[in-house]
Parts: sequence; C-alpha cells; structure tokens
Amino acid sequence: MKDDLTARAHTWLTEDPDPDTRTELAQLIESGDVKELEARFSGTLQFGTAGLRGELGAGPMRMNRTVVIRAAAGLAAHLKKHGNENGLVVIGYDARHKSKDFARDTAAVMTGAGLRAAVLPRPLPTPVLAFAIRHLGAVAGVEVTASHNPPRDNGYKVYLGDGSQIVPPADAEIAAEIEAIGSLLDVPRPDTGWETLDDAVLDAYLARTDAVLAAGSPRTARTVYTAMHGVGKDTLLAAFARAGFPTPDLVAEQADPDPDFPTVAFPNPEEPGAMDLAFAKASETDPDLIIANDPDADRCAVAVKDDNGWRMLSGDEVGSLLATHLVTRGAHGTFAESIVSSSLLGRIAEKAGLPYEETLTGFKWIARVEGLRFGYEEALGYCVDPEGVRDKDGITAALLITELASGLKEQGRTLTDLLDDIAVEHGLHATDQLSVRVEDLSIIARAMERLREHPPTELAGLPITKAEDLTRGTDRLPPTDGLRYTLTGARVIVRPSGTEPKLKCYLEVVIPVAGHADLPTARTRATALLATIKQDLSAAAGI
Repeated sequence: MKDDLTARAHTWLTEDPDPDTRTELAQLIESGDVKELEARFSGTLQFGTAGLRGELGAGPMRMNRTVVIRAAAGLAAHLKKHGNENGLVVIGYDARHKSKDFARDTAAVMTGAGLRAAVLPRPLPTPVLAFAIRHLGAVAGVEVTASHNPPRDNGYKVYLGDGSQIVPPADAEIAAEIEAIGSLLDVPRPDTGWETLDDAVLDAYLARTDAVLAAGSPRTARTVYTAMHGVGKDTLLAAFARAGFPTPDLVAEQADPDPDFPTVAFPNPEEPGAMDLAFAKASETDPDLIIANDPDADRCAVAVKDDNGWRMLSGDEVGSLLATHLVTRGAHGTFAESIVSSSLLGRIAEKAGLPYEETLTGFKWIARVEGLRFGYEEALGYCVDPEGVRDKDGITAALLITELASGLKEQGRTLTDLLDDIAVEHGLHATDQLSVRVEDLSIIARAMERLREHPPTELAGLPITKAEDLTRGTDRLPPTDGLRYTLTGARVIVRPSGTEPKLKCYLEVVIPVAGHADLPTARTRATALLATIKQDLSAAAGI
C-alpha cells in the first residue's frame, strides 16, 4: 500500500509544472508522511456542476496547476467534440493564491487545443466574466475563484456560451474527458498565442450597469462599502460614480485584494464577525445602508440600522426588497428562486400577476429560467439584469438596492419600513438556517441517511404534512440530494452544500399579520418557532 502510494506520488511529481507544489510533494515523499499522502492521493477532485473547488496543494485531491491543466484539457476536448473547434474561451480570475497561474494555464491549454483564448486584463469580479462570454460571443468561459471559501482554497467555475454555468449532462461529459487525459506531458501548452483583453470589456460591463436603474430615479443614499479583501472595490466604485450615487465610504482594512483575508475568519459576509469592521465604519459615518461584496463580488450583502445598531439583512429579505422594487417599477417577466429561498417571492409575483418559477439550488438553474426578469437565492445572490449577466451579480444588485434606499429616503422612510409593509401585505415570512461545518464528510452522509430511515413526523409541534425525498425528483424539479418537509405554516429543506463541507438546513415559518401593530408579536412567535424547529431537526438528524 505504502509502495503504491509512493509510486503514484512520484509519477505525479514528474508531471507537476509548478515548482511550489513539486517542492511540497517531494518533502512529503521524503518524510514518508503516509497519512498526508493518502489524503492527497485517495482519489481526485470531482468535476461537477460547481466545477472544481478545494484546498491548494500538491496531488489529485488538491487544487493545483496539474489538476487545472487536466480540467482545461477536458473542457477543450468537450468543446471541440460539440463543434466548437475554433471557438473563443474567455478566462477570468480573482486575487486568490495561484489564480493568475491557473488562468494562464487554461489559456495555454485552450490555445494548444486550437481554440481561441482571451484572458481578462487583471483580477475582476466574476460577473464581468459572465458578461464577457455573451458580449464577446464566446463558446465558453472559465472563472478561477473560490468565491467566499477560506484563504487556502481555490476553484474553477465553467460557463458555456449562453453565459450560464454548466448543468448536467455537460458536467459529466467534461468530467469524462478529463478522466481520459493521459500524461500531462502530452497536453500542448504553448507560451503565447492567446489574447489579454484590455479595459474595453470592463467598460462595456459598466455601461450595461446603467440599464439596471430607472431613468431619473433618486440617487441620494449614502453607503459604507466593504470588498471583503476581494476584487469588487474598483468596479463597484466605478459603477456608483457612473450612476451618480454618493461615493461609498470604504472599509479601508478590507478594501484591497489580499488572498490571506487577514481581518476575517471566513471571507463571507454571512459569517459571524465578517461585517464587524463595516459596522464600526458605519458608526463613524452614519450612512443609510452598508453594502458588502464577497471576494469575487458576485454576492451582495446589505446591512441596515435598527434600534439595536446595525444588522445584516438576510438574503431572503434583500430578495423580497428587490422584487418589490422591480414590481413597483413595472417590471415584466418571470421571477425565479431556488427551492431553499423564501416562498415570499412567489407571493409577491402572484400578487403582481407575474410568472414565478422554483429551481434547484444554484444560479446555474435560476439563470436558465425562460423569460427570467429577476432571480435570487438566499445565499446573497441576485440576478437583476439577466440579459447582461446570466448569473448572480453583486455589483448591479448593490446599485439596485441603493436606488431603492434612495427612493425611500426621499419619502423619509427606510428599507426596514418597506420590509414591515411587505410582511403586512403578504404575511411575515421568517427564515433561518441550521448549518453544520464538518471535517469528516461521512457525518453529512450519516445525517441524511438517518433522516431518510427515521423521518420526523413533526417539528416544533407542527405536523409534517408532506415529506419529499428530492433524490427522486418532483414533477417540476430534477433529482437532487435533499429532503423537503412541508409543515402547517412552515417549511424545511435539508441538503449537503455543493461547495463547502457543510450540511445545510433551510427553515421558514409564515405568520399571518393583520396590521403593523401585530408585527412585534408575530416576530417573537416566528423567532421562537424557528429556534424550536432548529433544535428538533438537529436531534432528528443526530447533528
């Protein structure tokens, strides 16, 4: 076993083009660290609908140049097999460790395979790459990013020519092509031949952001902004300047790209403590709202002032605000969300007489909804300009929520006031999440198995009226690994995360509200119900 492991490691070492990971692997072989070698050579990172994502390091179970070159070669083979022999592939990247190297390797592989490759001029938001695919008429796009994952991670996200992320069966077909790659030494990788784009594509994206806002709308709301050590700052500031909003006050400590993300435990606005510096800045400048992007700027977080200081709005709250704003502006088209997001969007769309669709988790599904006008997901992702960017976009979402805050400000009102109005009109839809991060992925598998073998019959005293195992699919949804429970006045969905080692449980309770005076009581009731559902579900899943 050890000899076989060492032999595989040596074979990998002979092909590895990166001196950093070669040195790392040589040291592991020399030290005879069997446990660490097993962790890196126990299989391969699986290419799926999220592309690739994992910890940086040597070996097939880590993100590195060897894994990326193989993935690029598999993607190139897939594109050529589908008649795109001379097609353009656009490549973007964030500011994480090795991102630029992975982008360059991808361009070299595409060029070597006879395709045309164009690389964005520098680290830019993921939405710029998603825009560039359609703008330039590319057959595919690659974004090198691990979004809001920990600093040690990186990833590889693949889009096809419609500007949407891959979905089955393309993921399995690309994975099969990757598997078929022999020696890395047989993959042509010229040193030149691809194009490095100039700022024209970014300028075109910024020009497109103007279309998100209504002509002549108020632009007075003042913001504090954090880029969370990512790549969003320059693009967001440029978009805000074009729109005529006041220049955001920056959280200086997090304004510039830093792949080590030194001020946060996780570079995700949803994580505890991540917004503390933004709250501190807001206490100094007293803005109308706080805006945060995640490191690749495809997500947008919003915080507002309430009686207890500053608080983050949930993705569902922001989704309902944006939807209401678009309805008020007379938007036409389909409103869509994933199954883990609040059912409130469906009620808003129904009241407005607009089509509504529910999809599986992820913008790869939301973006494909026919006639899409607005799509969102509770994890702070919003698609407000699907004709421009067929993916979530934290820059245009920031523009739209700031326009809404500006209009309310002119009326002497706030985003919180509008949330109250929405609750009175449609019922209080309160959501929460039980999220368990694990080191051992088998814990997640055991929890799902336990729930399937011993499903709960009630949660928080509310009877479960319908239990669905989503692996079987439904009449409207393809199969996925998840469980959905419908309760009297509540809903619960349990699923493994597609991008992180987490089990995620999405909870929603709906409390009817007669008027504004009833909101405090309804919120207290909802908070208590959600807490008890969380406890009961945790016990049922054994987590």
